[in-house]
Amino acid sequence: MILRPFGPTGVAVPVIGQGTWRMERDRHSAVAALRRGLDLGLTHIDTAEMYGNGRVEEIVAEAIEGRRDEVFLVSKVWPHNATRAGTRRACEASLRRLRTDRLDCYLLHWPGEHPLADTIAAFEALAQHGKVRSWGISNFDTADLEEAVRIAGPGRVACNQVLYHLEDRGIEGTLLPACERHGVAVVGYSPFGAGRFRSHPVLEEIARARGATARQVALAFLVRHPATFTIPKATRLAHVEENAAAGALTLTTDEIRRIDAAFPAGAGGRRRSR
Repeated sequence: MILRPFGPTGVAVPVIGQGTWRMERDRHSAVAALRRGLDLGLTHIDTAEMYGNGRVEEIVAEAIEGRRDEVFLVSKVWPHNATRAGTRRACEASLRRLRTDRLDCYLLHWPGEHPLADTIAAFEALAQHGKVRSWGISNFDTADLEEAVRIAGPGRVACNQVLYHLEDRGIEGTLLPACERHGVAVVGYSPFGAGRFRSHPVLEEIARARGATARQVALAFLVRHPATFTIPKATRLAHVEENAAAGALTLTTDEIRRIDAAFPAGAGGRRRSR
């Protein structure tokens, strides 16, 4: 499994982690999948208070019981909770559901109606009290990112979590370069298009040549930049194992060129809210 520094935190994090959106649908399978992922080195687990209205955080707590120190644990505050006081309360509630005393990174789920400066002030207070080890943002476009960096100062925004898959490469226009310029990690969610993965002859050809699968080749492409990570969700053990094996796959320059031509990038970075 390839590890790289997670933005300015300096913490080595696997390039492929585990997403948990909608995992509340089958608790038993979700817990088993997350635990198998940990066994295989998928130690970056991402969740949010929004997911299942807190139920997914409880599932994550069960999955990581006795293994908390292995995990780079991330959760998110709902934007309507993201006042100074509300952010602190939301964090405390997430910590209770996750049965832990700290988060490795805490994100604002998407830009909301409350002043960003207040949310950032709350993040910094939580960091000072050891409740979070770092903080970041999610679904921020380029202008939003620049505002966050301006408010917080350099080296404070750990990551920006955004939609990123082969058929939606919009972040590569301006957002990804801006994140790289500011030393902000880019965490791509829904790397298979929220379950609508569409293969391609180029992916299949590369996969056959490399003894891999098309999905593994797609994941390897998405983490080809030194700032990028991805967090596929999987509740089937076979998919967890497939995702984990992709963490050791490095594409050649020619393979990247071929995939780039097969899935042309769009322009600019667009905001999502998942």
